[in-house]
Amino acid sequence: MNDSVITSEISAPYAQALMSLAKSEDLSDRFGEDAASILNLLKESPDLDQFLASPVIDLDAKKAVLQQVLGDQVHPHVRNFLLLIVDHRRVAFLSGILRQYQALLRELNQTALAEVISAVELNEGQQQTVRDRVVALTGARQVDLETTIDPDLIGGVIIKVGSQIIDASLRGQLRRISLKLGSAT
Repeated sequence: MNDSVITSEISAPYAQALMSLAKSEDLSDRFGEDAASILNLLKESPDLDQFLASPVIDLDAKKAVLQQVLGDQVHPHVRNFLLLIVDHRRVAFLSGILRQYQALLRELNQTALAEVISAVELNEGQQQTVRDRVVALTGARQVDLETTIDPDLIGGVIIKVGSQIIDASLRGQLRRISLKLGSAT
């Protein structure tokens, strides 16, 4: 088994438990905002992520740091859930658990996730155009965009929704032209 399968098998039950709690308290969206905030914090602070994942650091130290860093920024249920994950020695899977929760929330809200790779930052109008295209493609009610900048694209975008890929980049167009010219000879 590869690492992503193991991570998924460990993350899924915790994410489902968090979703169950969120639904029972009618806090699904609030927990989703907290999950996004925590994921962003871990992304911006690799040291914190490494600290939490380290097996040699005391559990009480991890809990203290989590409580100090998060303070009252997250719902008390989410904070308690995080402390429970530390107690169960699953904090190394925190990012996976939170991403899995977000996937469950998107499913609940009929929201599609579109990964957008572009050469430059997209303005609001361009983002709305991408959202409209993904809604037409998937029939989803809403679209969450995850954007990445890749200057090698030269221009245009690549949109990934599930297993579907729409390559509207200049690099992709040049590659297709090259293949057509190569097969024409």
